[in-house]
Amino acid sequence: MTFELSKVLQQRDGDRLRLHARYLNPQLARVLKTIGFDRNYVRGQGCYLWDEDGGRYLDLLSGFGVYALGRSHPTIKQALHDVIDADLANLVQMDCALLPGLLAEQLVARSHPGIARAFFCNSGAEAVEAAIKFSRRATKRHRIVYADHAFHGLTSGALALNGGDDFRAGFGPLLPGCERVPFGDIAALERALASRDVAAFVVEPIQGKGVYEASEEYWHAVGELCQRYRTLFVADEVQTGLGRTGRFFCHEHWGLRPDIITVSKALSGGYVPVGAMLCTEKVFGSVYGSMEQAVVHSSTFGNNNLAMVAGLATLQVFDDEDIVEGARRSGEQFAKALEPLVDRHEVLRSVRGKGLMIGLEFAEPASRGPRLRWKAIEQVRPALFSQLVVVPLFHRHRILTQVAADNTNVVKLLPPLIAGDDEIALFVDALDDVLSDADSGAGIYVEFGRTMARNALRRSPS
Repeated sequence: MTFELSKVLQQRDGDRLRLHARYLNPQLARVLKTIGFDRNYVRGQGCYLWDEDGGRYLDLLSGFGVYALGRSHPTIKQALHDVIDADLANLVQMDCALLPGLLAEQLVARSHPGIARAFFCNSGAEAVEAAIKFSRRATKRHRIVYADHAFHGLTSGALALNGGDDFRAGFGPLLPGCERVPFGDIAALERALASRDVAAFVVEPIQGKGVYEASEEYWHAVGELCQRYRTLFVADEVQTGLGRTGRFFCHEHWGLRPDIITVSKALSGGYVPVGAMLCTEKVFGSVYGSMEQAVVHSSTFGNNNLAMVAGLATLQVFDDEDIVEGARRSGEQFAKALEPLVDRHEVLRSVRGKGLMIGLEFAEPASRGPRLRWKAIEQVRPALFSQLVVVPLFHRHRILTQVAADNTNVVKLLPPLIAGDDEIALFVDALDDVLSDADSGAGIYVEFGRTMARNALRRSPS
């Protein structure tokens, strides 16, 4: 019997939730059913998804930033078909294959002049794990400093740098020597580094969980303090990198020169998992300093042909379609279109972020009626209001978004970097509609409650 994908999809299409509930994550299946997000998506193209009934959804999550070029980009698809059809030798391991060298060359060329080397792996978390190891080896120090609210992945080492206690709870003692400091606090960072025993300060240029930003003064201080105390500066660009903020790397906004840069997500083209840790010659040489140390750190699938080609094709599309500049322009247009809504709706406090990494912050309104409704819903669960925005955006307007972090009234937008005027107008009109409902009465509150009640009755996947 041969494997036929089309036949499997046709025969087992109705089993997706049951299979997840039985063999994968049953709680995710329950959540999706409860909030009515349990759609059967059958196709993705550009900025949109289609369900089995032909409904089209604007995807403003883009796989948490994976689909920077949108879904099913023809150049990436063709490149992957080509490398499969070429029957190249792959993962020989005792080999120096061409494709990893080409992708490393491309990434180094797009980085600041101090970056000289690349290490390939399978995810952003694995890139962060490499950064931790390389930093300790290079400095002969063991302490790592990270920021409150940070998210660097959920593997054990990366979890030790996680600024959200909900992610850490119950997983036992984590990597020792890791210290948390407030994000954006220059004095706190200097106090942590002044002991001169910190290997690295690991930080996101814009924090993904909550879309928190720091001042330009802070970033200049980070560069200066890390240099003064000989602490390696690690920029986690897994989400902010590759054009997301209107620059190829977000740290370029402040003219920074990190010793280590971690990337993933968008580099995949949306098809093949890939991660990379980029670093200086000195850092890299401290790990691979002799023939005996040639394989002291490695990742079995890190240099695989499919991932390398996906990365190379992605970077080619970035050049051919001027993706970074397009993201900058679209980000400015998005901010301009959203600005009037801040004045129009009390509950929308601010719009933050850079480029196409956007955070919509909601806060208690001043007017009596909206304020009482806000307090009532927040008593049910902290930061529940933002979920009340996400649900009608999805059900009424077929727009996929999500809250930026637990217990935070922020909705995060990560549109594909190819999003343009049509997508901006569609979202802004939809958000205006939902917030107008919140201003004028209890409509979205009733709608949310009805959705939760209705779907709770059918919550157990069958």
